[in-house]
Amino acid sequence: MRFLPSLPFSDKNDVQEKFFWAGVSLCLLLFLVSYYTEKMWMMALPFGVVLAWLCVTDFKQVFYLLLFCIPFSMEQELPGGLATDLPDEPLMWLLTGIFGVFALRNWPNMRGSYLRHPLTIILLIHISWMMTTIITSGNVMISVKFWLAKMWYVITFFFLAGHILRTETDGRKFFRAVFSTLFIMILVTLARHAAEGFSFDSSNHVLYPFFRNHVNYAAIISLFIPFVWWATTWYRRFSPMWWLVALAVLIFMVGIQFSYTRAAYVSVVAAFGTIYIVRYRLMKYVLMAGFAALTWLVAGLVRQDSYLEHAPEFKKTITHHNFDNLLEATAKGEDNSTMERVYRWVAGYHMARTSPAVGFGPGNFYNFYTTYAVSSFKTYVSDNPEHSGIHSYFLMTLVEQGFPGLLIFLILTAAILMHGERIYHQSTDLKRRRWVLALILSTVAIDCILLINDMIETDKVGPFFFMNIAMLINADLENKKENTAC
Repeated sequence: MRFLPSLPFSDKNDVQEKFFWAGVSLCLLLFLVSYYTEKMWMMALPFGVVLAWLCVTDFKQVFYLLLFCIPFSMEQELPGGLATDLPDEPLMWLLTGIFGVFALRNWPNMRGSYLRHPLTIILLIHISWMMTTIITSGNVMISVKFWLAKMWYVITFFFLAGHILRTETDGRKFFRAVFSTLFIMILVTLARHAAEGFSFDSSNHVLYPFFRNHVNYAAIISLFIPFVWWATTWYRRFSPMWWLVALAVLIFMVGIQFSYTRAAYVSVVAAFGTIYIVRYRLMKYVLMAGFAALTWLVAGLVRQDSYLEHAPEFKKTITHHNFDNLLEATAKGEDNSTMERVYRWVAGYHMARTSPAVGFGPGNFYNFYTTYAVSSFKTYVSDNPEHSGIHSYFLMTLVEQGFPGLLIFLILTAAILMHGERIYHQSTDLKRRRWVLALILSTVAIDCILLINDMIETDKVGPFFFMNIAMLINADLENKKENTAC
């Protein structure tokens, strides 16, 4: 992915060589100036110079730098009530602009097969409907900001990733870029947590400042475990490298265990249970059964407002400081976190009834939900000082984009898994087949997380959702290319 040709140092007149030596000289000068003026911030400028150099010569490396930064990226509050994730979100903005220019300059060479793929088309329909619901949004400005944020995720991690992560070898580069920092973050977190006796109460503050809470931390570990498991297949069993990667799998599992995140436990079990579903071609039947069961459950709860019978007792619904007590309270409907979700889901149900066709507009759940909430489900944390969302991406889509938006997203979710199963069985190359299986398992883990969390527009989950789709499409195109060649 270059704007200019590669760097041949044999040609003294080459433009890139001049840029290179000019950059080296500028870096040395800035280091000297910062040292003598004691303005240490100037030392960061050489990194900006290197970044600018990579943007011009080979922005693929900037993409891998972004992947490297995701695990330790930190949320930063900005003036005006805004927030961003540093350093990865500015890198997303940069790559969105660069890829836009690159695509315009190289449009005749862009792969039409990628753009015409069914998964690409469904994703574009999803984005288009979201844009349509901005017109009828209850707060247009919020919806525009939300849609723009969605777009730089899609452009960077779907379209750009689709042009970079084309083969299983590229998938390995993706793995190494993320794993190298995520593994370190888990080790650091476990060390800090060990100093606190691995207590449930400390499971959030030991993550600061790299993760907002234990759910974000557990989510990225659980969706990435299938890739670490995939890496064990790269080496001869029981070889030194195999043992090293197997140890990493164990450490990832320990990280999930001490995250004390129920959704992560379920997502890992569901992901690895999917191995048998894919191998025996059961995905279609499992999805149909799951949809039927969920429809039956929801219908039973909303019929004659029977959900009101499950309202919690306000004084008993408290925050628990011991994980065993939390699990017991969850079963009894007395856990603060779980019942606060129900409080918002009930509000979401009434919002969906009010505006079933187009919803309230992207990003608008928080702005309107208190009006539709039922007071009997209220908990101690219902004042929501964090301005958090509905805690279910599927229900959030229904509330903000109406029933058409939910239907489109459900079709996208099912299509990813069903196409993934087909691609797996059509892959004659064993390495590609294992790669595809890891992508499917990671996607299942994400889907489980999305059932009780709204995290696609967060930097710890969203990038992998879109990259998984991109890599599945590329694996499919590789299969078709081989079949055509035969």
